[in-house]
Amino acid sequence: MLTETCGQCGRITRAIGLALTLSVGLSGCSTISDWFADDEELEIRRLAPLDAEFEPQVNWETEVGDGVEYYFSRLRPVYANDKVYVADRRGLIAALDPKTGDTEWEKDIAIFKDEGMMSSITRMWSRGESAKIAGLSVDGDQVFVGTEDGVIMALNAESGEMNWSHTVAGEILAAPVSGEHLVVINTGSGTLVALDAETGEQRWQHEGDVPPLSLRGISRPAISNGGVILGTATGKIQVNIVDSGLVAWETAITSPAGATELERIVDIDAAPLMYGGTIYTISFNGTLAAVELRSGRVIWKREYGSYRNVTLDGTTLYVVDNNSHVYALDRRNGIELWSQTGLKKRVLTAAEPAGDYLVLGDKWGLIHWLNKETGEIVARYDLGGDDEDESVYVAPVYTGNALIAITREGEVASISMPE
Repeated sequence: MLTETCGQCGRITRAIGLALTLSVGLSGCSTISDWFADDEELEIRRLAPLDAEFEPQVNWETEVGDGVEYYFSRLRPVYANDKVYVADRRGLIAALDPKTGDTEWEKDIAIFKDEGMMSSITRMWSRGESAKIAGLSVDGDQVFVGTEDGVIMALNAESGEMNWSHTVAGEILAAPVSGEHLVVINTGSGTLVALDAETGEQRWQHEGDVPPLSLRGISRPAISNGGVILGTATGKIQVNIVDSGLVAWETAITSPAGATELERIVDIDAAPLMYGGTIYTISFNGTLAAVELRSGRVIWKREYGSYRNVTLDGTTLYVVDNNSHVYALDRRNGIELWSQTGLKKRVLTAAEPAGDYLVLGDKWGLIHWLNKETGEIVARYDLGGDDEDESVYVAPVYTGNALIAITREGEVASISMPE
């Protein structure tokens, strides 16, 4: 467990390392971090020179707990109610002012064992056991929080006070989704659960199939037109009736192929993207598809593989594939409009549309701006100091006039950009 003192030491070390990296980098030679990289990593890390169109400016920076550290996580900030809601994996949840970064409220749901009379004393110096927060969403006056231990909680969005808590069977690895007076949770065990949004009482449960081997991740559901839509670990798009949980239809987007279980992984981990009556989805092993919501009919398919969310702006879909190549496609027919391969293997986040740009974070804490029309890289900002511990692991959130980005160690920043 990291202590606050160790966290401060780490930040000091990071600052010294960044200063050394910059001083060596300015001389036109390799960076300090390059000394510890092999040839393949050097090829990935050494980016082509950039003639930037603009210089991103940081409005504010703050820290929220310890972030997600080295664990798998899709714990992304949420912008709602003129607040930025953010959490760390251990259990700290906070609402921040988007203009200043000031904390409006915070709540710690880390787990403390009952030690009798000594409990109050222990809590003065112990940070408790991790609550393993894995997903965060906001709907109206409630914040929904899911944990890897299968706990789903509803907090008051204005105060952080707990409204209710419920435990489901299976790990929660994606943010809960709410609608039709329900909160729906997809779990790693293949169980889809719907709870009453006001009380937390279970309304229905559906048991799905789980293959012998799958990715560490699950698809966040979507609620639309009386149905709950989700991707499955068996390569299908599934629609459950929102009132009962019964399956309305399911369509295989891709099929297992290969001699080993590893080769046969077909997970759809991306959240379904809804536009009108069409579902857009992508599988890990290489299928991007448009599916008719009403019937499950596949409208078109293309060969792209990813576990990241597909995003949409106007008539254009944006895909970041397993090699961190970025693509723009026409949503109506799947025709490729442009591709950007200059950031390959940098473990990019999904592409967040932001005004005239796409914004993506990467494994070494850099944030990249791409021209939305051409795919050209037009700006860059180093938030994480070229440090894997400070990677930008989820897509930045666009608030309309700024970006909110978070690193693995819980550094949260608001970055302004051209309007």
